[in-house]
Amino acid sequence: MFGKRIRLFKLLGFVVHIDMSWLVLALLITWSLARGLFPNNYEKLSSATYWSMGAAGALGMFASIVFHELSHSLVARRFGLPMKGITLFIFGGVAEMDDEPPSPKAEFFMAIAGPASSILLGLLGFAVIAAGKAWLPDPVAGVLEYLSVINLVLAGFNLVPAFPLDGGRVLRSALWQWKKNFRWATRIASKSGSFFGTVLIILGVLNVLRGNIIGGIWQFMIGLFLGNAARMSYQQVMMRRALEGGTVRQFMNTEPVTAPGSISLKDLVEGYTYQYHFKMFPVVEGGALLGCITTRMVKEVPQGEWGSRTVGETASRCSPENIIGPGEDAIKALGVMSRTGNSRLMVVEDGRLAGIITLKDIMGLLSAKLDLGDEEK
Repeated sequence: MFGKRIRLFKLLGFVVHIDMSWLVLALLITWSLARGLFPNNYEKLSSATYWSMGAAGALGMFASIVFHELSHSLVARRFGLPMKGITLFIFGGVAEMDDEPPSPKAEFFMAIAGPASSILLGLLGFAVIAAGKAWLPDPVAGVLEYLSVINLVLAGFNLVPAFPLDGGRVLRSALWQWKKNFRWATRIASKSGSFFGTVLIILGVLNVLRGNIIGGIWQFMIGLFLGNAARMSYQQVMMRRALEGGTVRQFMNTEPVTAPGSISLKDLVEGYTYQYHFKMFPVVEGGALLGCITTRMVKEVPQGEWGSRTVGETASRCSPENIIGPGEDAIKALGVMSRTGNSRLMVVEDGRLAGIITLKDIMGLLSAKLDLGDEEK
């Protein structure tokens, strides 16, 4: 979902990241406020004041989205659901979950917490404006009014019953409670998300044809994002259910190809990489696991040194990014692969190499299970 992320700070135990795409949105918001909305509503202010208001509006939106996602995360933590953090990107923000909600009740309260927090901020902003009407400076009142409206709009949009929006999650919780079937509820809620995404795409095209190019393109992009997110969410549920209960031991290759630490990088490339077409090899010497070596590590060494540098001195040590235990869930292995970009993990037991688990093997068995399974169950 995300491109390059920047870690900003830690808030109440949650790491807040910002995707590079959000910086583009922040600049667009600042520019549109400073050059359009505020000059139109508040005349005879200086250019510097308008730009200050624009920047304050963008920062206020940032804080509002963080507050919205933090509300989701706090409720999720209350129900024992592990959260990785909060990320802001061009279409808003997301609270990153490691697992699905444990019950319809948890799903409902976690979903509704975000819109409720945005409504609270919006009403609070209008209350401050009303109380300070006689003494609030126009620039401050203008920014507060903008942020109050934005929070209410954010709440209203998120309450649309289209998964994975908050309203779609509320819908899923109701369907889940009714039928006691999480996968069926997710499928129906995801279809609502795909439908809403299609509606936004059509509206976007119509707006472009009517001359509202910027607004139309924005609607079109949001529609594409929602449609894709809805389909991906259902696929992830299908994947989790198909792999449920499966361990790494069931998927791993117990006789993996290993590379000795004593050979040169040149021998590794010619005798292993070109022969087996793997991008990662466990490095084993005298029965002991030294670590692993990847094509990326080899590439970082000047080619003229490949003949003199050994695999052992180039390899990286074992870490949570490249190893996993045989008794761990297959879902956890997929999570590690997704987070690190590694398609092969070393399976280590009692400090020794027990095997290799690959994304290809997991997806192969997953595909077979899905072909044999009943989607309606």
